[in-house]
Amino acid sequence: MKSQCLLSTVICVGVASSSACAQEQGGGRLEPLGEGVVAAAASIAPDDYLRKLGVIAHDSMGGRDTPSPGLEMTAAWIASEFERVGLVPAGDDGSYVQRYLIEAVAPDLVASSARVNGGGDLRFGRDLVIAAASEGDVEGEVVMLAGMGDMTPEAVSRIVGKHVVVGSMPGGLDRAGRTFVANLSAAGALSVLVVTDMSDRAWNQYVERLSGSRSIRLGRDGISTGFSVEVRADAIRPILAAHGVDVDQARGKRAVSIIDVPGLALTLSPRVQVLESRSAPNVAGILEGSDPVLAEEYVVFSAHMDHIGIGSPNAEGDSINNGADDDGSGTTAVLEIAEAYASLARKPKRSMIFLLVSGEEKGLWGSAYFTANPPMPTERMVADLNIDMVGRNWPDTIVAIGMEHSDLGQILGLVNEAHPELGMTAIADLWPEERFFFRSDHYNFARAGVPVLFFFNGTHEDYHGRDDEVDRIDAEKAARISQLIFYLGYELASRPERPRWNPESRRQIVSDP
Repeated sequence: MKSQCLLSTVICVGVASSSACAQEQGGGRLEPLGEGVVAAAASIAPDDYLRKLGVIAHDSMGGRDTPSPGLEMTAAWIASEFERVGLVPAGDDGSYVQRYLIEAVAPDLVASSARVNGGGDLRFGRDLVIAAASEGDVEGEVVMLAGMGDMTPEAVSRIVGKHVVVGSMPGGLDRAGRTFVANLSAAGALSVLVVTDMSDRAWNQYVERLSGSRSIRLGRDGISTGFSVEVRADAIRPILAAHGVDVDQARGKRAVSIIDVPGLALTLSPRVQVLESRSAPNVAGILEGSDPVLAEEYVVFSAHMDHIGIGSPNAEGDSINNGADDDGSGTTAVLEIAEAYASLARKPKRSMIFLLVSGEEKGLWGSAYFTANPPMPTERMVADLNIDMVGRNWPDTIVAIGMEHSDLGQILGLVNEAHPELGMTAIADLWPEERFFFRSDHYNFARAGVPVLFFFNGTHEDYHGRDDEVDRIDAEKAARISQLIFYLGYELASRPERPRWNPESRRQIVSDP
């Protein structure tokens, strides 16, 4: 794949000159590199990289499924590496490991209940159902949303803290419907009740199918709000009519409007039954910054240490998916970068978090839990540099997904041009149709408001296969990518200003509370 240049035309040639270079370009000014920084970057070497990767992607780790004994062994070894280089523990109870609960749950329609404050009767199973793994007692007033489409700020303000009855959703909870409901939930709705006209037979089959369904719940973070409920039209119609609202008339409107339902409130109390309960680890360590003010802010380096575990054996009897590239390569890069920073006599100004998560292959579980339960507020995290699959494919190019969403792309361009000795060019997303931005752990940081870049060399013929082995990794290339990310992290930790979102990207991506 042909390399492409990023941003500027001015470069500093050679390691020595790059260490002293401070360029003035369109994306801002690079901070001069401090004493020992170039030597620290150079300590990220192919032989040590391969040694660490050989531990992570060894058969003894059993493919690092989430959860599994091999994943636990991997996490324990990574924690020992963090302790060896002197990072501060950022896990549970003074350890490096953060554990999260993984529960297989099913809706418990018998234990779930609904109370109508203002007259009427609703019952889970008979009149309404909830498919999400939600529990709690959520009480609030009711409003009716008529029409479909974009909502004005005034309309959004009127649904905050309310149960929202939505009648005009022809496809029900199809893909478009789920997106619409998710937007209402993100805007502050307590719950979203989607009115359905299912026949008795279709409804009973739906309830039976739902009762036997399983979903995954991560952790137990208290009362859930913003969940979606399907409610039968014949059940909600008389309740709303008693408060002056005609469901059918409201459902016929095209323009979006919010209709108050005076005197009506609901208490929805969904419950689940726990079918299975296990836990899995994340591993996190902190390098404390040297600046008394900026040390309260953090640059995050992340990768996922899990893979897909053990499958059916091939002709040679090999059944272990070792995931050397996916994502042993990114995990090793984080370890190498952490060790390089820890070797500095004077640490970077901002603090740094080195994070290895699990459950990425199952649906970004570990990063979802970490960003919901961080060791410090996510508002103090200035950037997440996520590394997932950097050991294969072309030797001189690495894709940095997400450059268009913040000025991290410009900063990366400056750093990249300042280090031609690495022979590595970062380029923008080559595969937007694959939606990789939404498919690795950086996405949970982005949703939490943290600007992100995702370093990724693309998939290959061994992706999620038994031949993704250590002997196929280009360690020399992976070491140079790690050095580039090291220099980028140092720049982000040094400059006075935090990275800034593109406002439109922030509006579309970030899930504000």
